[in-house]
Amino acid sequence: MADANLTKNVDIDVTVREVDFVTRFADNWEHLREIMGIMRPIKKSPGTKLSSKYAAVELQSGEVGEGETIPASKASVKEKEYGTITVEKFRKTVSIEAIDGKGYENAIQKTDDEFLNELQNKITDRFYAFMLENGTLTSTESTFQMAVSMAKGRVVHRWKQMHKSTTSVVGFCNDLDAYAYLGAQGISTQTMFGMEYLENFLGFNKLFLSAEIPQGTVIATPSENIVLYYTDPSDSAFARAGLVYRTDGETNLIGFHTEGNYGNATSDSFALLGMVLFAEYLDGIAVITIGENDTDLSALSVGNLKLTPEFTTGITSYTAKTTAATNVISATADDSDATIVIKNGNTTVTNGSAATWSTGENTVTVTVTNGGAEKVYTVKVTKS
Repeated sequence: MADANLTKNVDIDVTVREVDFVTRFADNWEHLREIMGIMRPIKKSPGTKLSSKYAAVELQSGEVGEGETIPASKASVKEKEYGTITVEKFRKTVSIEAIDGKGYENAIQKTDDEFLNELQNKITDRFYAFMLENGTLTSTESTFQMAVSMAKGRVVHRWKQMHKSTTSVVGFCNDLDAYAYLGAQGISTQTMFGMEYLENFLGFNKLFLSAEIPQGTVIATPSENIVLYYTDPSDSAFARAGLVYRTDGETNLIGFHTEGNYGNATSDSFALLGMVLFAEYLDGIAVITIGENDTDLSALSVGNLKLTPEFTTGITSYTAKTTAATNVISATADDSDATIVIKNGNTTVTNGSAATWSTGENTVTVTVTNGGAEKVYTVKVTKS
């Protein structure tokens, strides 16, 4: 008679399956850490509050009399609470009918692979959403190439202002935007942790392509700004309560356990996960929109003259009549980043200042530029 403590084939199979799952997860993360330049993950206890940082300046009045002491504006680094690190629990269940009908490899092994991918995607999807919501360096650029370039440029510029050094900047964009730019060119992409990326692309060490990034958006942040906090499943209350999960034995980023449920005749897989990937400094996240830069005027006036037709953002040609020698011209752009240049004929007129009229027709041009986009508004002013 066989020994009651004999290790059987089924025990070995279950052990190998659990070890394979947690090892692949750990290996994938380690490779992702290397290609993104992230520091080692930081272990935290469940319930720890997570916070990102941002710079703030309380500007004092600049109205200082002669010889008076100039008040100091207070600069500080503040924290914005991101959330609480928790242990999440997941389960995958496969019936014996599925195993019988599809075979063990399809019903168990392939669904294990998908289970692993979905757990990885959950971490990265939350990371994308965090950056999209909290990035402070924003602009709109006219092309994909310009958006990618300015995403990196804004991050590097801001990082220098904060007196921080960076070894690399990583970018994230929508996969369709990248392929539309590349067109029929032959490219070589790589995949790690379920993330597809390009190496040494338009100035980025790594540009990650994802369907989870909205089309028309590029994100960038320094590698040093990306941190990962995690809870150790083997140290959680679950383990102390007797719910033991397999871990890789090193960083223990994930716990995994599989067992048969005789009551339901199913094979159940359980995962315990407490990983949070986010950016430490919000001032180090650029979120750039791809599209035509806004070159519209929200307001245009020439003194109290009546413009014909009545001013509307989408109309660029107007006429007006005056008997005055001068009238003040004022124009306001929709986008505060836009630049306005006003000319009366060949004479430049400062926005908010008066233009001098000659008898007859005078041509006023208001040129609005924003990035690489430009729009010209024209007013024909007739002086009698």
